[in-house]
Amino acid sequence: MSLFKARDWWSTVLGEKEEFDQGCLCLADVDNSGNGQDKIIVGSFMGYLRIFSPHSVKTGDGPQAEDLLLEVHLRDPVLQVEVGKFVSGTEMLHLAVLHPRKLCVYSVSGTLGNVEHGNQYQIKLMYEHHLQRTACNMTYGPFGGIKGRDLICIQSMDGMLMVFEQESYAFGRFLPGSLLPGPLAYSPRTDSFITVSSCRQVESYKYQVLAFATDADKKQETEQQKLGSGKRLVMDWTLNIGEQALDICIVPFNQSASSVFVLGERNFFCLKDNGQIRFMKKLDCSPSCFLPYCSVSEGSMNTLIGNHNHTLHIYQDVTLKWATQLPRVPAAVRVGCLHDLKGVIVTLSDDGHLQCSYLGTDPSLFQAPKVESRELNYDDLDVELKELQKIIKDVKAQGVWPMMEREDDLKVSALVSPNLDSVSQATNVEVGTDSVPSITVKITLQNRVVLQKVKLSVYVQPPLASTCEQFAFDFAVPDMTSIVTFAVYLKRSYTPSELEGNAVVSYSRPTGIPRVIQCKFRLPLKLICLPGQPSKTASHKLTIDTNKSPVSLLGLFPDFANQSDEDQANVVGFRLLGGARVTLLASRTSQRYRIQSEQFEDLWLITNELILRLQEYFEKQGIKDFACSFSGCMPLQEYFELIDHHFELRINGEKLEELLSERAVQFRAIQRRLLTRFRDKTPAPLQHLDTLLDGTYKQVIALADAVEENQDRLLQSFAGLKSATHLLILLIRLWQKLSSDQTAILEAAFLPLQEDTQELGWEETVDAAVAHLLKTCLSKSSKEQALNLSSQLNIPKDTSRLKRHITLLCDRLAKGGRLCVSSDAAAPQAMVMPGGCTPIPESDLEERSLDSSAELFTNHKHLITEPPVPEVSALQGVLE
Repeated sequence: MSLFKARDWWSTVLGEKEEFDQGCLCLADVDNSGNGQDKIIVGSFMGYLRIFSPHSVKTGDGPQAEDLLLEVHLRDPVLQVEVGKFVSGTEMLHLAVLHPRKLCVYSVSGTLGNVEHGNQYQIKLMYEHHLQRTACNMTYGPFGGIKGRDLICIQSMDGMLMVFEQESYAFGRFLPGSLLPGPLAYSPRTDSFITVSSCRQVESYKYQVLAFATDADKKQETEQQKLGSGKRLVMDWTLNIGEQALDICIVPFNQSASSVFVLGERNFFCLKDNGQIRFMKKLDCSPSCFLPYCSVSEGSMNTLIGNHNHTLHIYQDVTLKWATQLPRVPAAVRVGCLHDLKGVIVTLSDDGHLQCSYLGTDPSLFQAPKVESRELNYDDLDVELKELQKIIKDVKAQGVWPMMEREDDLKVSALVSPNLDSVSQATNVEVGTDSVPSITVKITLQNRVVLQKVKLSVYVQPPLASTCEQFAFDFAVPDMTSIVTFAVYLKRSYTPSELEGNAVVSYSRPTGIPRVIQCKFRLPLKLICLPGQPSKTASHKLTIDTNKSPVSLLGLFPDFANQSDEDQANVVGFRLLGGARVTLLASRTSQRYRIQSEQFEDLWLITNELILRLQEYFEKQGIKDFACSFSGCMPLQEYFELIDHHFELRINGEKLEELLSERAVQFRAIQRRLLTRFRDKTPAPLQHLDTLLDGTYKQVIALADAVEENQDRLLQSFAGLKSATHLLILLIRLWQKLSSDQTAILEAAFLPLQEDTQELGWEETVDAAVAHLLKTCLSKSSKEQALNLSSQLNIPKDTSRLKRHITLLCDRLAKGGRLCVSSDAAAPQAMVMPGGCTPIPESDLEERSLDSSAELFTNHKHLITEPPVPEVSALQGVLE
């Protein structure tokens, strides 16, 4: 039992399975008794109207029958009930009941009873208005400063305000930009209507502006209104609160000002008459209703706020003064005077629990029994404390989630078949005349415990494709083994950037915690490559140096060796599916290998495969100090040409999409005009609109085909760019002998995206990453570190800035810079880099000074120091 529980004064349950909302409760002297005692008026969505005059009851007793003054079924749902001076010719209070399609005003009167049943009450319909639009809520007040009577304003579900001058309809106005109706209130002091629109902003409209604005009932403006008699409906003020509002209430602050209270989903606001924020309060719980009122303290306001935690909070301005517990979540709250008891809090829940309560404390009379005192053995307590501390220390050392337990839940392994499939499973391939092979991959899953929602996803680099990409499993019992197989093949006629695949398994542990396990597998080179004849000439060449004697390429590449040419043991030719050729040469004496091809990006896979097979060969020989190096110039010029080609395709795609959008707008406009002509009862000539429609349609189809073709070329260009990027990172690693951590930083900077889109492309992402490295771990001074990077990534105008940054990155690495992401990355590298470093360009003049240093890396004529290869027969000794 809570100490601050609301003290129940009177309560009852209304009907069975009825629903209520915040507008269904009202407190007023509706029968005009004149004794200052309020009656409780409640309406329900089932159409029942009830009026109560509760009396205090003893603890344990229920409500008395005479507490219910009136109960009547109005058939239509009751959305809101209000009491005011709604009948002309009298200042007596009347009851207004809002239905979805009707507004009714009743007179409530009582007749003195001559028997013990008490007085009899009845309602009489004074007038009603049938609504043309579905109502949402209403407000009332002396609109326009009228004295002695109240007018009613109803807001419809489509955002129209309908004003009724008691028995007659005055006018209707649509709120500008209205999408969904919000709470509505009237401020008498400023003669304004205040609401919260679907744009999440508080809006105020003067009554005079509404009255003189253009009539919402007229679909078209007359010529007189166009000349200036009708006025445009404009707001008096607006305030963006950034959330939807639950309710609005206007409270007079003093004689010269009033306050506008707005209850939001997470905050409640107090505003001045002009829309300025007086104060706001962030709420800890989700609110359900509120009621502000003037405080007895001078210059402050009190607010009752009910929330979904069955609690009613009382705030004085923004200070929480009291919190009381309620048995139900309140949907509406009011304060009134019931039988000379002032300040009774009346709450109504959405399921019909009506309660009258007051604030106070309900202290508990429970007293804890005395426990038997016993002497404490401090030696035993010290031993127990040390054991507990040891357990805590062991748990901290293991981490919150022990790694062994997580790994043992599910074991995943991948096995790639050593041979290609005898019958290829490739389907829908576009590789030309070559027969496309496929290879089988087997994934094995073994669980230790019961697992839920186990899903396996397979990803390979495009244009590689798999016969199945998604698998689902059900490990209902422990120690189950599931095996799935799928085939991988080349689907398009260009080379993938990697031969590594990834199998990702997601599942939920028995405790409900989601987990993810990854298992990588490597596909063989023969899946995308066939043996070919060595090429005489090549446009692009690379030389890899080693520290060991050269190895016979026939033994290193047995699956690509031609046994008939035993004399050419140091030359191997490769033909990639799609037509590209790559030649690999090994020197007999100089411990070097050369890779050459007509396309720069085609060098990557063969170079990487060469290094991997050399490392594997020497590991089997027991040699651990094998190392590769690269001493040539960085092929930045070839790399920049691929960047420019990719960027050009992106720009073309953007232009084609803009042009396609323009033609689509034109096509829809012609369709609308033709539809208007066909619907017209009076036939009119088409004026060649059908010819224009047909021509526009052909343009739309042609542009759509061009967009698809450009997208395919962009995918192919991006795959080539990724291959060239992998090759560049490999050459930098061999050139500067970078560690695995430093290589990972380079890969994260140059290969941030798996897919390339118009919204977020490779160029702007890599430029931001490289610029970050230059201004942190590769910076020369603290001045460069202070430069701010742009927070938005937009497609650049050209690639000149990116190419300058990549050139500068190679320059910094050549002068001794090191890559790191730790806390010491911000330390200047001036003492580490010999000879100084060129600072990051901050202007065009400073950027131009980099052109001379860029020649060191971009001069592709000096890429290979050996003379050109004249004959195929002389390939064996070209590197001696």
